[in-house]
Amino acid sequence: MTDALKRLSEEGVAIWLDDLSRKRITSGNLAELMDQQHVVGVTTNPTIFQKAISEGDGYDTQLTDLAARKVTVEEAIRMITTADVRDAADILRPVFDSTDGRDGRVSIEVDPRLAHDTRATVAEAKQLAWLVDRPNTLIKIPATEAGIPAIAETIGRGISVNVTLIFSLERYRKVMDAFLTGLEKARERGLDLSKIHSVASFFVSRVDTEIDKRLDALGTDEAKALRGKAAIANARLAYQAYEEIFSSDRWNALEREGANKQRPLWASTGVKDKAYQDTMYVTELVAPNTVNTMPEATLFATEDHGEITGDTVSGTYEQARADLDAVEKLGISYDEVVQLLEDEGVEKFEASWNDLLKSTEAELSRLAPSEG
Repeated sequence: MTDALKRLSEEGVAIWLDDLSRKRITSGNLAELMDQQHVVGVTTNPTIFQKAISEGDGYDTQLTDLAARKVTVEEAIRMITTADVRDAADILRPVFDSTDGRDGRVSIEVDPRLAHDTRATVAEAKQLAWLVDRPNTLIKIPATEAGIPAIAETIGRGISVNVTLIFSLERYRKVMDAFLTGLEKARERGLDLSKIHSVASFFVSRVDTEIDKRLDALGTDEAKALRGKAAIANARLAYQAYEEIFSSDRWNALEREGANKQRPLWASTGVKDKAYQDTMYVTELVAPNTVNTMPEATLFATEDHGEITGDTVSGTYEQARADLDAVEKLGISYDEVVQLLEDEGVEKFEASWNDLLKSTEAELSRLAPSEG
């Protein structure tokens, strides 16, 4: 059997797992995925943590101690999530060391309720970096309007960032600009640019989910022919923008001082439509210096039957632009779709955070010591 995941890595795609739980850490599963499936990083989000904490009893010991200390539910969540990230970071540390800090990374998200508050996001990013206290952490900041200046400020303080919830090409350009601005601020502060890393999480499958729904509503042959094309086209044009920005004079000046490129990260790569090949958002987005963060099912599907045929992004930009233009010509507004997806993305993470608060509060009550 061909080792598709090894081939993917050799093509310059870093394989990260889009999941984390205490069980995955303590059972040795994460270490096994690193060894067997070429996993070199981990991403988390509020939905992943909510699922992990609400399933099983893996957190009972820590929750019992937290209940005894009568901590607030917010503090309990921070203690639990940062403990998982710290432990995962320690497991991934050899990768971090062997890749000069490029991989071996674990991401943790700022409280999504702060997504529209720049100052609070920066303060939270600093707090999380301090709490986890591992050099191979990435702090996740959403690419909202308020998030853009927060990204620049956080990078400018020498904190490595995973920018999340990017859907639009215009917003992605602002993200890259914020990254460069942050590096320039860090340089002014005399920080070592070679120690600052960043990825930009460009979301994929949700674009098809929303646009396909609108194409299906039109129901014409022309509309049906465009199903499943928008998300890959959008991501490929994002890579074109990445190539342009990271060959500019502005970037070259920073690179000469040791700066690292902000890699595009393909997020939301689990296929949601059964009509599509379940590895589509992996095999169609192979390009050098990228990251693909996969749910476990997508990781194993790629290992089992993914066909890695080399770079599938470079040279596709004209067709990608034509596909997005064709969707627009049918009356489906690209700008409206990407804004809707960003708004929904923030709302979903906020809803998961609120669910996390509720389930953690219930666990603290259950495990609280009886009075007397």
